[in-house]
Amino acid sequence: MSAEFISISFPNASNDLNPIPDAPVDPSYLERYSRALDDYGFNYTLLPYSSASFDPFTLGATVLAHTKNLKIIVALRPNTVYPTVAAKSLATLDQLSGGRVVVHFIAGGSDEEQAREGDFLNKEERYERQEEYIRILRQAWTSKEAFDFEGKHYQFKGFRSAVRPTNGTIPISVGGSSDAAYRIGGTHGDIFGLWGEPLKETKEQIDRVYAEAAKAGRTDRPRIWVTFRPIVAETDDLAWQKAHKVVDRLNDNREKGLSLRTPLSAPRPANVGSQRLLEIASRGDVHDRALWYPTVTATNAAGASTALVGSPRTIADSILDYIDLGCDLISIRGYDNFNDAIDYGRYILPLVREGIREREGTKKSAAA
Repeated sequence: MSAEFISISFPNASNDLNPIPDAPVDPSYLERYSRALDDYGFNYTLLPYSSASFDPFTLGATVLAHTKNLKIIVALRPNTVYPTVAAKSLATLDQLSGGRVVVHFIAGGSDEEQAREGDFLNKEERYERQEEYIRILRQAWTSKEAFDFEGKHYQFKGFRSAVRPTNGTIPISVGGSSDAAYRIGGTHGDIFGLWGEPLKETKEQIDRVYAEAAKAGRTDRPRIWVTFRPIVAETDDLAWQKAHKVVDRLNDNREKGLSLRTPLSAPRPANVGSQRLLEIASRGDVHDRALWYPTVTATNAAGASTALVGSPRTIADSILDYIDLGCDLISIRGYDNFNDAIDYGRYILPLVREGIREREGTKKSAAA
């Protein structure tokens, strides 16, 4: 049993509680934040992408330059970079960092968002394109000979890359909650990303991914990545007080038109993952130990939005429940980005790692 931790990199001090519209990159903030993640024991940080966001490749290079162990996860939409170019860009970063690069694919859950950058494919076609893209990257990183590709979305002849990943390949992450996402992730992914759902629903999704991997003839399985937005305080009571203040601020910002994620007039989200979160939210606020859903409704399920609420012990125990299910990549990011990351590193990560060691000790004793 093992687990690694993922955060998300922010280029400036703007956050969900105190949004700064169109804030520019703050190099000193990005450096300080990245080093804090490295110092406090995070293993990865996600460089997110949207049509209005900063370039994740450039931000990723900056993060790598200021850290020693932290790996970057570059979010990539296939419509934005031609696959042969992306193969070389990712491998270049990987060589510069000594093998600290992962790529996370976003097929695109919103037709409106995709159209902002000239992508008018429907959802099924976007997943078809994503699958071609992954196949091209794999071949570009491993083929010693020039090769042709003749697909529905990409065609080229005689391509060969001299830029190889440090360890022979780069881990590929896929996310989503649709049938196509499960199929492509189970077939091609090294990692499959989930948003925080109750344990029962999470187990069902893991089983779907594993079934697709088996159907594809794989002898291995994708690692499972699950994401939460913990709200932590010294005691459970204080954490719940803090949680309600967070939701009040999220709702207030949205009503004032300051939300960085979803305007008040936004329609119900089109992607299956957000729809699942809203459906679960309609069943109740609290699930399992400490999984809390009012943050989902306050943001119209815009991205990863489920909270874990409680003391460090409660949150650590909740995370261990997911690790017991088979989730070995745990993404935790908060609402006060920099300070929350430090709190997680000080108080939550050590407890989770201690819990893993205790479980390993119990297994060894039982086997003796």
